[in-house]
Amino acid sequence: MRDSENLYFRQVLAGRQVAGSDPVASQMANFMYLIGDPEKREALIVDPAWDVASLLDLAEEDGYRVAGALVTHYHPDHVGGDLWGTQVQGLAKLLERAAVPIYVNKHEAEGVKIVTGVSDSDLRKVDDGDTVKLGEQEIRFLHTPGHTPGSQCFLIDGRLVAGDTLFVQGCGRVDLPGGDSEAMYHTLTGKLAKLPPETVLYPGHNYGPSPTSTIGDELESNYYLRIGSLDDWRRLMR
Repeated sequence: MRDSENLYFRQVLAGRQVAGSDPVASQMANFMYLIGDPEKREALIVDPAWDVASLLDLAEEDGYRVAGALVTHYHPDHVGGDLWGTQVQGLAKLLERAAVPIYVNKHEAEGVKIVTGVSDSDLRKVDDGDTVKLGEQEIRFLHTPGHTPGSQCFLIDGRLVAGDTLFVQGCGRVDLPGGDSEAMYHTLTGKLAKLPPETVLYPGHNYGPSPTSTIGDELESNYYLRIGSLDDWRRLMR
């Protein structure tokens, strides 16, 4: 947990802190996040999946009521649905427990509905640069296509919750349906690489040598942020 006076922020690892007995969850190593307002004691869940009841219980144990969900992208390991024959809990299970709004990029809404079965009325479609208030803090939505057409990251209080766009020492795949290699290049080098170097990176999976990093450290050591041209990127991703 990395709290400040005005923000509750908790990183949760699937297969360890929740869904500990699920071998698929352990293999996928998804990070989920609880982000809350200490005054109102309300929180948002980023990418609720795998063990929704335990995520809600963690928030409740910390004294928070979940008031909404933020979706980075529509893949089942982040929102629930069929994952190569495994049924993953996700948004549908969350809505059974709490009728809360789900914030999704407008380009990703249809995919989220198809994968999870949620309806239009459950979704709040957002665009690049939109914001939502969380107490005294503001969450800014960044449209970061590449891994999927509507992938998005969340900026709040010097933190970047990056989903499967940027990992510690890596980046998301572009060879899955909806992936776009050139869009990923522009997202990484044209948008995320230009964030303040002290911005703390919180990825969507525990795939790197540490669970967090900073943009400054990634600019020094993450090869995918250091590609000098689109031609070089094309040769790398060929």
